[in-house]
Amino acid sequence: MKFQIAGAMLAAALMFSSAWAQTEETKKETHKNTRTVTGCMQKDGDEYMVTAKDGSTWEVKSDSVDLAKHVGHTVTVTGAVQNAALHGAKEDTKTEAREHGIDKNSTEHGHMTATGLKMVSSRCEK
Repeated sequence: MKFQIAGAMLAAALMFSSAWAQTEETKKETHKNTRTVTGCMQKDGDEYMVTAKDGSTWEVKSDSVDLAKHVGHTVTVTGAVQNAALHGAKEDTKTEAREHGIDKNSTEHGHMTATGLKMVSSRCEK
C-alpha cells in the first residue's frame, strides 16, 4: 500500500515538474506570451494592424510605443500577446482545420500590446 501511494505521489510530482519545465523557449510559437512580428503597419479606424508576409495579422495597441508614426512602414513589433493561452488554443484549432482540408486559407490572427518597435523600411513591400 505504501508503494502505491509513493508511486502515485511520484507520478503527480513528475507531471507537475514537466509542466513547470516547459519554458517560453519550448512552447509552440502560437502559445508564447511574448511575440515578435515583422510586417506592414496599417491603421483601420482607431486600430493599428501589422500584416506579416505569411498573411498573419496582429491588432496592435500600445501606451509606450508611437504606432501612428509608423503607418505605411515595414516594422518589427515585440509585445505581449493578449490572452496567450486562449490564442494558442485557437491557433491549434485552425491548424487542425487546415490539416484536414476544412479551411486552407486560415492564417494566424492575434492581439498584441507592443512594448518595442523597430522600423525595417520606410515603406511596405507589396
